[in-house]
Amino acid sequence: MPAPWYCLDPQRQCLSLTVHVQPNSRANCVAGLHGDALKVKVAAAAVDGKANAELLDFLARTFAVPRRQVSLKHGAHGRRKVVEICRSAIAPDDLLKQDAPEKP
Repeated sequence: MPAPWYCLDPQRQCLSLTVHVQPNSRANCVAGLHGDALKVKVAAAAVDGKANAELLDFLARTFAVPRRQVSLKHGAHGRRKVVEICRSAIAPDDLLKQDAPEKP
C-alpha cells in the first residue's frame, strides 16, 4: 500500500508527490516526512520562483530523469506542492533512506 505522500499512476508511468518545501536551506536534501508530505529543503530563496525551479531540478536529479519529466502541478505560491515525475526507475520510498545533502 503506497504512502499517503505519493501516488503512482501505472498507466501513465507517473508519480505524484505531495511535497512540503523549506526554502533558504544550507543544501538541497530530502528531510523526511512532514505530516502527509515529503519534506524537501532547497537552498534557493522563495523569490521569483527560484525555490520552485530549484525543487524541480533537485527532484529531477534525485529521480534520475530529465528535467522535462518533472512538473509542478499545484502549489506554485505555497510551501505545500504537488509535483509529477514521469518514467522514474527510482522508488519514492528510497528517498527516505537518503541522508547526504546536496550542496548548491
